[in-house]
Amino acid sequence: MISISKNPCLTCGACCAFFRVSFYWAEAGEDGTGVPVALTGRLSTHRAFMLGTNASNPRCVALKGEIGQEVHCAIHPQRASVCRDFAASWQDGQHQAGCDQARAKYGLLPLEPHHWQPNNPFNLPTLPKAA
Repeated sequence: MISISKNPCLTCGACCAFFRVSFYWAEAGEDGTGVPVALTGRLSTHRAFMLGTNASNPRCVALKGEIGQEVHCAIHPQRASVCRDFAASWQDGQHQAGCDQARAKYGLLPLEPHHWQPNNPFNLPTLPKAA
């Protein structure tokens, strides 16, 4: 049997609903290469933020799905640099406290190194339910 590993971030999404996502305003644009302007707000002269994240209970407007179940970023190829740079715990072989804090807010256990191993039973995709 061939198994396919699944990125644990696709069953989390906590970071997208924990931090304010702010970035240099010029990362937003309407040319299809940057963060869509319609999904951003202005924080200051030089800083923008993703709508939904500048609140006491943040949740990025681009986050789709249910945190801790199944999620994805609706603008993943155009996401802001802060999102590109955010590393999940052990994704790069190192612990990341910010990831653990975000996951804890939603009752999720911290990621461990084995979550990033290919063919790990924790990473296997689930089969769709029969109709």
